[in-house]
Amino acid sequence: MSRVGKKPIEIPAGVTVTLDNSTVSVKGPKGELVRSFNPDMEINIEENVVNISRPSDAKEHRALHGTTRAVLANMVEGVSKGFEKGLELIGVGYRASKQGNKLVLNVGYSHPVEITPEEGIEIEVPANTKIIIKGTDKERVGALAANIRGVRPPEPYKGKGIRYEGEFVRRKEGKTGK
Repeated sequence: MSRVGKKPIEIPAGVTVTLDNSTVSVKGPKGELVRSFNPDMEINIEENVVNISRPSDAKEHRALHGTTRAVLANMVEGVSKGFEKGLELIGVGYRASKQGNKLVLNVGYSHPVEITPEEGIEIEVPANTKIIIKGTDKERVGALAANIRGVRPPEPYKGKGIRYEGEFVRRKEGKTGK
C-alpha cells in the first residue's frame, strides 16, 4: 500500500474542495486551482478531510495513488499558503531587475534577457542578485524557476550563474599549465 497515498489530506479553514466526476476544484484565500485526475482513483471528501483510494493493486493504480494524493495536497497548500522558490545570481556584473511585470536579467550575454511570468505567478526582486517566484501552483512556480535558471546555469569552474537558493555547486579544478 502506498504510504503517501494512504495519508489523509486535512482541509484548512477558508479552503473549499469540490469534486465533479474526476475534476477537483480547490478554492482558498490565495486563489483557485482546478485539475482533473484519473477517473480510476476514488476521491472522497468528508468534512475537513480528503481521502484517496485505489480500485486495485495493479501497477498503474499503485503509481497513480501516491501521485494523486501528492498533487491534491499541493493544490490545498497552494491556495492556503502559496509556494515560493528563490534564485541567486552569482558572478561579476550579474544582476536582475524588474520592469513592470517583466524580469530583466543581465547575466553576461551581449543583450539583457527578458522573462514574462504566466498569469497567477509573481516575481519579486528584493536585491539585484536575488529573485523570488511566488504562486499557488507548485508545478508552475518550479517550472518558471527552472526556466530562469536555464538562462545561465551555474558552471563548475568559477561557480558563476543562476542557482536555486541553497543549491550546492560542485567545483572542479581548472587546467594546469607547464
